[in-house]
Amino acid sequence: MNTAKFLGEQKISSLLWKFSLPAVTGMVVSSLYNVVDSIFVGQGVGDIALTAVTIAFPIMIVLMAVGMLVGIGAATMVSLYLGENNKAAAEMVLGNALTMMIVFVLTTTGAALWYLDSILVNWLGVTPEVLPYARDFTAIILGGSVFLHVGFGLNNVIRAQGDPRTALATQLIAAVINVVFNYLLIFVIPLGIKGAAIATILAQAFAAVWVIYYFSNGASLLQFKKHSLVLKWPIVKGIVKIGLAPFFMQIGASAVMVVLNLRIMEYGGVAAVAAFGIINRIMMLVMMPAAGISQGAQPIIGYNYGAKQYGRVLSTLNRAIVISTSICLVGFFFVQLFPRAIVLMFNNQSQLVEYGTQGIRIFLLAVPVIGFQIIGANYFQAIGKAYYSILFNLLRQVIVLIPLVFILSHYFGLIGIWAAGPISDAASALLTGICLYGDVKQLKKDIHASNSCPAAGK
Repeated sequence: MNTAKFLGEQKISSLLWKFSLPAVTGMVVSSLYNVVDSIFVGQGVGDIALTAVTIAFPIMIVLMAVGMLVGIGAATMVSLYLGENNKAAAEMVLGNALTMMIVFVLTTTGAALWYLDSILVNWLGVTPEVLPYARDFTAIILGGSVFLHVGFGLNNVIRAQGDPRTALATQLIAAVINVVFNYLLIFVIPLGIKGAAIATILAQAFAAVWVIYYFSNGASLLQFKKHSLVLKWPIVKGIVKIGLAPFFMQIGASAVMVVLNLRIMEYGGVAAVAAFGIINRIMMLVMMPAAGISQGAQPIIGYNYGAKQYGRVLSTLNRAIVISTSICLVGFFFVQLFPRAIVLMFNNQSQLVEYGTQGIRIFLLAVPVIGFQIIGANYFQAIGKAYYSILFNLLRQVIVLIPLVFILSHYFGLIGIWAAGPISDAASALLTGICLYGDVKQLKKDIHASNSCPAAGK
C-alpha cells in the first residue's frame, strides 16, 4: 500500500500513535540535547558562558525560523498534494524547498556575520564581559547555518510524506553526535564555548547530508528531480504563505527573547539572564512532547482535509488535544515539585539558583493549557488557514507578552517578568479555543451534509 494513502484509510488512533511517537521522541531528544548543551556549558565553562548562549539564542531562533518557513510550509503542501494523489506536484514542492533554503542562507548569514558585533552589542545588549563568549559561539553557528536549514527544514517533508521513522532516526543520530562532541570538545579537548558551537554544527551537518541522500537514493516516495529545483512562483508563494505561521512564531520568540534578556539584565543582572536560559530550555522540554503530537497529527489532518474526509480530521484533532494536554499536565507537576533540583543540574551559583527556582515556578504556571493551544494552532496550519495560526502565536509571544513584560516589570521587577509568561499563554489559549470551536462547528455541518460521519470512527 502507498505509504501516504493509508493516511486516509487506517484507524486514526493507530495512525496518531505511529506518527506521533517518533515525532514526540524526536522533539524530546532535540530538547534534551539543548538541555545537555546548557549543562555542559554551565558546568564546564561557567555561568557567564551560559549567559552568552542565552543572549545569543535569539539569533539561532531566527535561523530556525527560516528553516521552519520553508520546511513546514513545504511539508504542509506535500501532505495536501499527496491527499489529492498528485505526487508530481509534491516533488516540485520538495525541489523548490531545497533551492529556497540555499537562497535564504546566502542572503541572510553573510549579512549577520558582517554585522555580528553590532548585532550582539546594540540589538541584544551583550555586556563587555559576555561579548567574547557570545561572539565565538554565534559566529560558528552562523557559519554552519546551511546545515540547520536543510537538515532541520527538509526533515519535516520526510515526516509529511509518511515516513516518521526516518525523520526520527535523523534527529536521534544528530542528537547523539551533538552530545558526544559537546563532551569531547568541552571536557576532553577544552575548546570552551567554541566547542559547544562546533558540536552543534557537526550534528546539523550530519542531518543535512542524510536528508539530501534520503531524497536522492530512490528509496523514498518523493525524489529530488533537476527540474523541480527551478523555482516556480506559485509553489514559492504557497510555501511562504503556509510557512509564515511558524516563521512569525519563531521571529516572535526571538523578539521576546531579546526583550526578556534586556529587561532581566536590567532587574537581575548576568545571573538572572543565565537563569532565564535554564527556564527557557526547561519550558521547551516540557512543551516539546505536545509539539511532537502536533507534528504527528499534521500529515493526518492535512491529508484527510485535502481528501475531504472531515470526520477523520476531527477525530485526529480531538485525540491530539487530549494527549497533549495530559502530557503538559505531567510536565507542569514535575517542574512545580522540583524546581531547585532542576536548576542545580546546570550551575550551582547561589544567585542563579535563587532566580531560576523562582522563575521556573512562575513562568511555567500556564503549561497545562499550552498543549491545547499548540494543537489548535497547528490544526489551522495543517488545513492551509495559516493566518489563524500566525495570529494565535503572535498573540501569545508578542501582542500580549511584550507589553506585559514592560508593565509588570515596572511595578513588580523580576517577578513581574516571570508572571507575564503564563498570562499571555492563557490569553492565547482562550482565543485559540474560540476560533477552533467555530471551525469545528462548520466541519461538523459539512460532515452531516455529505453523510461522511462513519469515517470519523475509523
